[in-house]
Amino acid sequence: MAFRWRSFAFAMLIGLLSFADGARAAAPQVPMLWDAKERLPKPDLSTLPRLRFLTTTDFPPFNFLDGAGKLSGFHIDLARAICAELGIVEKCQIQALPWAELEGALRKGEGEAIIAGIAATPESRTTYAFSRSYLQFPARFIMPKSKALTEPIFDKLHGKRVGVISGSAHERMLRDYFSTVQVIPFDRPEDLYADLKAGKVDAAFGDGMRLAFWLGGSDAAGCCRFAGGPYLAPEYLGTGMAIATKADNPALAAAIDYALQEISMKGTFAEFYLRYFPVSFF
Repeated sequence: MAFRWRSFAFAMLIGLLSFADGARAAAPQVPMLWDAKERLPKPDLSTLPRLRFLTTTDFPPFNFLDGAGKLSGFHIDLARAICAELGIVEKCQIQALPWAELEGALRKGEGEAIIAGIAATPESRTTYAFSRSYLQFPARFIMPKSKALTEPIFDKLHGKRVGVISGSAHERMLRDYFSTVQVIPFDRPEDLYADLKAGKVDAAFGDGMRLAFWLGGSDAAGCCRFAGGPYLAPEYLGTGMAIATKADNPALAAAIDYALQEISMKGTFAEFYLRYFPVSFF
């Protein structure tokens, strides 16, 4: 339990630093997962014959077909930027496959990396080597704009009715770490959002990315905004998105790490993030 509380204290610190004042809270926040003081070695990929990224077409805004039928999305732009940083644009390819075929295609050598949101877990690490995480998904509260709280938020939430999806990791996290709130479980997000707008619950707690999409959509009608946070809790929410290569090719995963760090430090990642997530979930 001590480990959990240390992790949560760190998550709370991130929330405090990110939302220390109203001006910063109002501005789009871009996640920075890299230590600027760490410099990864630039890899030599001159002998690499090809780098083909395998992805899907049905995971917007990460991977999708645009109106012209062209493969587009956050992951597509990111893969191309990785190839540019590695100096192998002419060797770079991107192929879309059904999700169920990705692992087999990588195993058979039909691609060198999967960029499709495969979770890095102890089980998946027996099959894949992973890059470092390039995007994580914090838990967030949303509240009506006129009542939205700011950090430190824990004591201010005492007795508040907080809606959350029943049986989710976010419900477990809410019950464990915000034990003074009244937890109101919902089976469907639509019902949770409706009750939030109607004032039947004081706040909603859940996945920041999904909440951001709702806040930016027509259904929310500008009613609400993020309150407090973001809260990163890997023991509940996982370690985020990483790029997978074959388990016996950690050198390629390390090369991708170099490119991801460069992309982040140069501001390219921020450009992609704000393009596809105009309502930042950080």
